[in-house]
Formats: sequence, C-alpha cells, structure tokens
Amino acid sequence: MEAKRHIVHIDLDSFFVSVERKFHPELIGKPVIIGGSPERGVVASCSYEARAFGVHSAMPTKKALQLCPHAILIRGSHGRYGEASREVTQIIHDTVPLYQKTSVDEFYIDYTGMDRFYDCYHEASKLRQKIIKETGLPISFGMASGKTIAKMATNQAKPNGQMFVKHGDELKFLAPLNIGKIPGLGESTRNKLYQYGIEKIGDLQRTNIRFLETVFGKYGHSLWEKANGIDHGEIVAYSDRKSISTEHTFHTNVSDPRTLETTLVSMTEELSSKLRRENKLSSCLAIKLRYGNFETHTQQQKIALTAAEHILIPGVKNLLKMAWDQHRPIRLIGVRLSDLCTGSYQINLFEDNEERIKLYQAMDQINFKFGDKTVCRAAGMEIGTRNFNPFMRG
Repeated sequence: MEAKRHIVHIDLDSFFVSVERKFHPELIGKPVIIGGSPERGVVASCSYEARAFGVHSAMPTKKALQLCPHAILIRGSHGRYGEASREVTQIIHDTVPLYQKTSVDEFYIDYTGMDRFYDCYHEASKLRQKIIKETGLPISFGMASGKTIAKMATNQAKPNGQMFVKHGDELKFLAPLNIGKIPGLGESTRNKLYQYGIEKIGDLQRTNIRFLETVFGKYGHSLWEKANGIDHGEIVAYSDRKSISTEHTFHTNVSDPRTLETTLVSMTEELSSKLRRENKLSSCLAIKLRYGNFETHTQQQKIALTAAEHILIPGVKNLLKMAWDQHRPIRLIGVRLSDLCTGSYQINLFEDNEERIKLYQAMDQINFKFGDKTVCRAAGMEIGTRNFNPFMRG
C-alpha cells in the first residue's frame, strides 16, 4: 500500500512588504505598494490594505496608484529581500528532510513517511512558529496530499494562517471554490469554462473528462485531475535547480550599445557570484531581448562548465551582437545561466593566474558578507543589480 503523502506549501505573506515593514514599522497598517516607476513599472507586491482597493501583483504601477492614490510606493531592495529569503531557507534547510524552493518566498516540504513517528501537521506548525519568531515575518502554510491542494490551502489560510486538508477530504475542500482558485488556470481557460456553466470546482469534478479533453486537449485531462485532487507532482530538492536568471526593464527604450553592455555586465556578475555562492557551475549561457513592441528574442550557446565572469561576460556580449537588430531600441534585457551542476570553479590553466583566483576569492568574500555588488567591475557600477529583479518570482 502506497504511503499517504504529507505535502506542505509555505508562502511568506506579502513578502516584500513584510520585509520593508521590519525596517520601517511606520508602514504597518498602511497601504503599501512595492513596484517599479509609475510610468512603466509593475506591482511586485502590495499590502492587504492596498489589495482592498483592487491592487494586485503584476498590475501596472500607474493603474495601482489610480485605484489607491494614498498608497505608499516603494521601489524595494533586492539585497534586503534576498537576505530575508536566505534566512528563511536556512531555517527550513536545517529543519526538514526534503524541500523545494520555488521562488524567493515560496517553498514545498515533503513530510511523507514521518507520520509513522510524528504528527506532521504539528511539525509544520512548529516550523511556521520558528520562522515567525526568528525572522519576524508573517507566513502561511497549507498541508495536503499533493502540491496543488497544499498551495490552494495556503491561499485559503492567508493572511498569516495555516490549514490542513486531511486525506479523504480533498473533494469536499475543493468543491465550493471558484475555478479561478486552481493554480495556473489562465483567464482565457476560466472564461471558456464559464461559458459552459462551469464556475465552481465542484462543477468541474462532475464534468466528463472526455469533454474536457475535447475542448482543451491534454490540458483538459490535467484540469480534471486537479479538480479531483489527483496530484502526483514530486518535491524536487532545492539543490537540483537547473537555471538562474535575471532581467531588467528600462525606463525608456534603449538603443545605446554601451548602456546595454553595461547592463549585461552587471547582471552577469550578479549571477556568476550567485553560482559560486551555491557551489554551482553553468554550461549554457543565454540572453533575452524584448523590443519596444514586446517582440521577444533569445539567443544561447553552450559553454565549458564555469562560474567565472571573465568567461561569461565576453559570452553575453557576443550573444548581444548576434541577437540584436541595432536599428531597434530595446525595452527589456535578460541573462540566464542554465544546465547547472554542483561543483567549484575549475581553474583554467591557460588563462587564469594567481592574481585572478585571489581576486575572485576576495570579491566573493566581501560580496557574500556585505551583499551583492559591494565590489564589482567599474562597468557594472552604473546599473545597480540590487534593483534589477526583486520583482521576478521563480
């Protein structure tokens, strides 16, 4: 007989806002928006006080301020959020047998098998209280037999709460919820289901699976399984992450090669430093360009395993030359390092010298202690990557 699964989903409530409130208690109880500029930015996070006015993540900042004119807008600090995320990650890492970090503020934990010796819900509750006590951050969790229902339970438990959907109660828990509560269900799919009179998950549970497959193809089968609490998704250990990336949206579209290269240098420094901190190496380098009309292009190349800027930076500059139509200004630029594996930086006997190795060690030691970009190349100073990507969740 297959063991009952005990999956926990953890979400740090309004994470960026909560971190800001730790440093600025005067923000407590006020509508707060963390996001980009009012002209071109988007909302990364917002307080529940702002949500009461209809503000939500990924909304244009301009619209959010129209809905809630008295909101306090904060640009945010990537370094501050990264440090808070690392604190929580370390607590989880030291406490549980298996976990998956899916974003800066979201985790899955697998307690399966521990129920033979412990009360899994009690253990999850203790972990939540430990995180709250040691970090001062509000946190919610849901426990269930699978990842999807655990995540939905977390959403029902917010703000700053917890919920356990017991084995056998999955259908009862799901049935009264609106179909929009299913994670990953897009607006077009939701509207199409509405057209067929399917508004609650209970309606979806009673719908013939063949009909859903006819209308939505393979996704129809997945939709039916989610509605019926069937979820075989595994917890992928955090160390098994296969890529890291960062992006930057310019305030105005850019066609100056020096500005683009400077931005790429700064982002590549940040990512390579992150690789070394996590004892990782990459063997695939990619850049992403998005033009003013939102047309997006990517260019990638395979490389020898590395975590060194002096190898990665010339690579991204070369990819920029290959990918960019220089007659067209760029709205967004991004860098991704993928095909990761565990390992330390391999010294290149033909190119490296003692000074270079010592330089990397010294830079990393300072940056790890005082935060990314404390020491960096002069080319990377003009673009502060602390502000690059606090708003990308994944």
